[in-house]
Amino acid sequence: MEQHRPLVSVIMPTYNCAAYIVASIESVIAQSITDWEIQIVDDCSTDNTKDILKPYLAEYANIHYYCLSENGGPAVARTEAIKRATGKYIAFLDSDDLWFPDKLEKQIAFMEENGAEFSCTAYAQMDADGNPLHVALYPPKQVDYHRCIRLSNPIGNLTAMYNQDALGKFTVPMIKKRNDFALWLQILKKTPYCYGMQEVLGTYRLGRKGSVSSNKLKQAKYHWQLYHEIEQHNFFTSLFELICWGVVKGTHIGLHKRAYNN
Repeated sequence: MEQHRPLVSVIMPTYNCAAYIVASIESVIAQSITDWEIQIVDDCSTDNTKDILKPYLAEYANIHYYCLSENGGPAVARTEAIKRATGKYIAFLDSDDLWFPDKLEKQIAFMEENGAEFSCTAYAQMDADGNPLHVALYPPKQVDYHRCIRLSNPIGNLTAMYNQDALGKFTVPMIKKRNDFALWLQILKKTPYCYGMQEVLGTYRLGRKGSVSSNKLKQAKYHWQLYHEIEQHNFFTSLFELICWGVVKGTHIGLHKRAYNN
């Protein structure tokens, strides 16, 4: 008998997120669309993530868990999860972020109505303890490859979704930080636009993503690596793109921030 192929595959890399991953999984279980699978790839967590997941793996045949043989970083974990994904659509949710219950249903309808192969949505923010910060970020309505770079990645990872049937699988570029940005650029080489849905459909957790993101010099290094080494842009183009990142970082023009009471 041919195995059922889900409508949506949820890509969930994890590393030491035992305190948060259950809430992330529950936000998928609560979806109004029930035809999904979760591909959890553990980057060799040293906490009790595996033990916490056991009841879910026993109850839900569509929640899959795989632990890497050695720690390789989030790019390796995301690539492995994409490799294992079988759904028509690929959606991304880190193991400390949350979706609203109608996220998948509304976003797939949006993509079908607009003929979009790649899309994102607006999202709210919360602090490390899950308290709402009463602010939301809205993406541009359309982003192509070059605008994605100039706006320094206006695509929120927890909101991104692409049509795997149309675009296939991707390998996440090997960069320690901003590997989601690097992945979006790969996708935008195969489809003209990422379409931005102007509705808040998830919540991003601030404050526990790691200290590297708070160091501007290290951030600049990762952006230079992305532009010059991974995308292989020449020195002057990469320098211009790095300046764009600095401007966006200082002015927040990439994503439109608005008050949001959730």
